[in-house]
Amino acid sequence: MANNGDNILKPRVLILGGCGFIGRNLVSYLVSNKLVSFVRIVDKVPPQVAWLNSEHEAIFNCSSVEFRSANLINSVSCEYAFNCENGECWDFVVNCAGETKSNQTDPVYREGILKLSVNVAAQAAKYKVKHYVELSVGNMCSSSSTPHKEDGHIEPWTIIAKYKHQVELELKNIPGLNYTVLRPAVVYGIGDRSGLAPRILIGAIYKHLGETMKLLWSESLKLNTVHVIDVCRAIWHVCNRDDTLNKIYNVVDAGNSTQGSITAIVADIFNIEYNYLGSIMSTIAKTDMATVVDEVNDKHLIPWAEACKQDGVDNTPLTPYMSEELLFDRHLNLDGSALAATGFKLSIPELRKEYIQEIIDDYIKMKVFPQSLVA
Repeated sequence: MANNGDNILKPRVLILGGCGFIGRNLVSYLVSNKLVSFVRIVDKVPPQVAWLNSEHEAIFNCSSVEFRSANLINSVSCEYAFNCENGECWDFVVNCAGETKSNQTDPVYREGILKLSVNVAAQAAKYKVKHYVELSVGNMCSSSSTPHKEDGHIEPWTIIAKYKHQVELELKNIPGLNYTVLRPAVVYGIGDRSGLAPRILIGAIYKHLGETMKLLWSESLKLNTVHVIDVCRAIWHVCNRDDTLNKIYNVVDAGNSTQGSITAIVADIFNIEYNYLGSIMSTIAKTDMATVVDEVNDKHLIPWAEACKQDGVDNTPLTPYMSEELLFDRHLNLDGSALAATGFKLSIPELRKEYIQEIIDDYIKMKVFPQSLVA
């Protein structure tokens, strides 16, 4: 597609996994702020069934946006995703793709994260992309007292983090690849289904049940956060800086979020009481986490279905299901000073009630969340 007018000097961007949570917000950020001349979205899930809200749907239908369906695990499909027309290729490529579903087998994550990312990074090098950005995760080490720095000890505590770290190591071995890795904290914002969304839904369920919400561990458990808009801004920031090449950066807000601070906001929105299960149940969880997780999900899934049915929510992508890894007694405690040292400034420095409320309001507008639970 030829550039013209104001777009002639603006970059062309390829966003892999562009129908996902971060991907769709990145497309919206780039297009609505007129930062790019052209965006190609690649995903195996077409926009029509990706549960886009009306604003994202409008952005995806802009003339400067193109969608291609591709399975990036397959090398031929990956080549198709990158293929350029008219000699105009990609200035920036951002990889938001990768397996995120819980409770998959190890080979599924190996292919859906490691193989996929190596495939697309190799294509980025082949096409001589100016800057390739790999979205990793922040779950690389658990520390309650000292925020984890990018060059700190690595001991991934989720299976996704395990394979994301392997991707980080593999990127170093791809000749000609100009890359940056970003490790975000818990990402939240409009379109969130897996960051803070399960905790939001569980708060709504206890409103429906009229019971006190009880949590494992303690209020001091670190669950650092970052708004999806700041993740998008961080991606654009590093894309436009040569001094960020071949480096890794944490992306985290300044709020030092904990289980306690997040739960307090959720409880306030739904006007519910909450407390902690105490040391006995937490000790049991440490020795038999699988059973505890089953009990937690049994407690929540049926009431959620009931609340949806009562409000006429017949179909929703939202689920309060919590995987075992989401309930681990592990601290997500990140140091964001390295990215800040490059000149990056947060637009949303801390998690506040209004940002959780806008997620819920968007759910309700899309008719995927029972409105009566916040009435």
